[in-house]
Amino acid sequence: MDEWKVAVLGVGRWGAIQFTMNQFTYDPTIEDSYCKQFVVDNCICLVEVLDTAGQEDYAMLRDHWVRAGQGFILVYSITSRSTFDRVKVFHESVRQIKGGDAILVLVGNKADKAYDREVSKEEGAALARQFACGFIETSAKTAQNLDLVFASLIRALRQTRHLETGAAQNPGREKEKRTCIIL
Repeated sequence: MDEWKVAVLGVGRWGAIQFTMNQFTYDPTIEDSYCKQFVVDNCICLVEVLDTAGQEDYAMLRDHWVRAGQGFILVYSITSRSTFDRVKVFHESVRQIKGGDAILVLVGNKADKAYDREVSKEEGAALARQFACGFIETSAKTAQNLDLVFASLIRALRQTRHLETGAAQNPGREKEKRTCIIL
């Protein structure tokens, strides 16, 4: 079973509780950590969700969790232009701490309130292209696409792990292929 630490960053609370406990609730604590066994592509994994979304005043804690995180979910509300603009700050924070190759997904939350939309789906997709990451709209209230967000992120993390371990396990193989032995 593989284990992943996923940090959720953004303005406002998101669906970490809904994803891990199948409950829609607001819990205004400083920081939260939730665990869930999750099946992705017929493989079980343990996902630890480090939820700092909505805790803008606690930058030091957020930075600590970014250091600990392996994958990142950047969340904004489709009903709030200011949260969309602010998500760029969180992306820059991840880039500064983890480097430019961090694995992340951009999430536009509150898809159940499309009638109050201030940020178009096209704008979200464009920002995701700018960040070179996936983009999914969700509803924490209805659990719409929450599993998809985590499954997409875990697939990307697994792909990165396979590339890293493949390169680490096979450095001599490439050399072997280029070696010519004359008898």
